[in-house]
Amino acid sequence: MNTPDSIAIVNRFFEALQRLKADRRIRGKKTFTDRYGINRWNMNTCEKSPERDIFQPAWLAYLVRDYGVSPKWLLLGEGGFYDIKPSP
Repeated sequence: MNTPDSIAIVNRFFEALQRLKADRRIRGKKTFTDRYGINRWNMNTCEKSPERDIFQPAWLAYLVRDYGVSPKWLLLGEGGFYDIKPSP
């Protein structure tokens, strides 16, 4: 069972995916799961039940490394969404 802080991080992860889609950086969750070999059904379960221990911390690293999402925003909910200006 995840703690409230862990659940908040998981929720920000899914918020980040929605923002990346809105910013046209990805087409959607399938694009993300295909790129990183993530089981999409597990990810959907994690989104619906963030208290379950399905979430993989590496998913956060992909957002930071490949999409410029701020690690401070992902982990703490502080600061801007993007750590660096995303490339087009």
